[in-house]
Amino acid sequence: MLSFSLAFIFLILGFVFYSKYVEKVVGANADNKTPAYTQNDGVDFMPMPTWKVFLIQFLNIAGTGPIFGAILGVLYGPASYLWIVLGCVFGGAVHDYMSGMMSVRKNGQGIAEIVGDQLGKVARQFMRVFTLVLMVFVGAVFVTSPAGLLADLVGSTDGSFFGTQTFWSIVIFVYYIMATLLPIDKLIGKIYPLFGAALLIMAAGLLFGIFTQAGNIPEVTSAFQNHNPNPKAMSLFPGLFITIACGAVSGFHATQSPMMARCIENEKYGRSVFYGAMIAEGLVALIWAAATIKFADSLTVEGANPCEKLMNVLTDNGAHSANPAILVNMICQTWLGKVGAVLAVLGVVAAPITSGDTAFRSGRLIAADFMHFKQNKIYKRLILALPLFVVALILMQVDFSVLWQYFGWTNQTLSVFTFWGATIWLARNHKNYYITLVPALWMTAVCTTYIMLAPIGFNLDYTLSWICGCGVALSLLVIFRYWRRNK
Repeated sequence: MLSFSLAFIFLILGFVFYSKYVEKVVGANADNKTPAYTQNDGVDFMPMPTWKVFLIQFLNIAGTGPIFGAILGVLYGPASYLWIVLGCVFGGAVHDYMSGMMSVRKNGQGIAEIVGDQLGKVARQFMRVFTLVLMVFVGAVFVTSPAGLLADLVGSTDGSFFGTQTFWSIVIFVYYIMATLLPIDKLIGKIYPLFGAALLIMAAGLLFGIFTQAGNIPEVTSAFQNHNPNPKAMSLFPGLFITIACGAVSGFHATQSPMMARCIENEKYGRSVFYGAMIAEGLVALIWAAATIKFADSLTVEGANPCEKLMNVLTDNGAHSANPAILVNMICQTWLGKVGAVLAVLGVVAAPITSGDTAFRSGRLIAADFMHFKQNKIYKRLILALPLFVVALILMQVDFSVLWQYFGWTNQTLSVFTFWGATIWLARNHKNYYITLVPALWMTAVCTTYIMLAPIGFNLDYTLSWICGCGVALSLLVIFRYWRRNK
């Protein structure tokens, strides 16, 4: 419990102190006009109240990530607390702030154009394709998964079409079309604050339960041991750092921050919106990690320690693969009662939907950026969005069991490009680039080691994979230092 409490406090202190330093490095200026005013088109660019922008940003980047990722990540043990705290304060929050503020300074451009400006034409073309494919993939995944959950939770008992997964897929997809095409204040701006507030309320209820319910939380004294009882689980490094993305470092966020960069009223609000929303997500992830392991420890299930008990609960004693949704329902209903049952539905259904809709919207904006195609008319938005929807409908027919493993790697790889782009941007503007260089090196080593080690990658042995990961990171550091010396 002491480790959790200190981690919780450290996250808050990270926002209070370190975010101010990062803001000072970037040089946020209240006198600069933001794209919300200079590019106002009444659709994607428009000034919105800061509290609303914060809640939209929070839900954009949160979804099920800080819930499901934390539940699976805490299987590795107390190291998950350290990664959430240190990763969030010095990595993820800086990543989100930089991607948001660079977008503000570049008239609301998306991450592909921002990184391309810093890393060159080849990187720009790669990022355009990479981010666009990722957005369509995320949108497709977050149609099928919540539709299946809705069919299980509220499906028809008489076998009729209404209530089936196909029916809910159609409902969700229609909503995605509306959220992608309508001005941001008409649909997203109205329902996101409600969902965001509900997600925070659920976290607050679980926080109370952590201090009042039965069970033990392991301390960080054993943080550097791999506690994962799954024999097929990847080693602590790099497995933990891919499993817990949202709540620590997530490349997907770099595609979302530019959407709110188009809506903030003042550069000074970027600290609360971009850095602050990531800290809030880190708090949610930390709460879920601690609540999960404590709840599992309180159950009368097989297992010599909390991690083994948790694994047995997630897999129903080996009957199926790990399913975090099972535990979300159990914890919410046990600790939070009837209200918890409603919040559980929000966590496992509404949260992924709010990631899917902004993925499609972000995809439309990425295409609009590199095609220089204005989005002030709905038919223009439809021209760009229609191909995305068609591709997503095709992808929805595919088995995502293997592709989802690639998503974890591609998501973190996107953060690598963002960190390096931000590092070059800071260096060119004669600012302290170490705030992004250090996490850039770390995530480079993580992602390279993972793809070398994973069965979906090169499937090399651990030592060779680790050497490759560190080698690539050091090589990029040498290249960067050479570039700095010559510039």
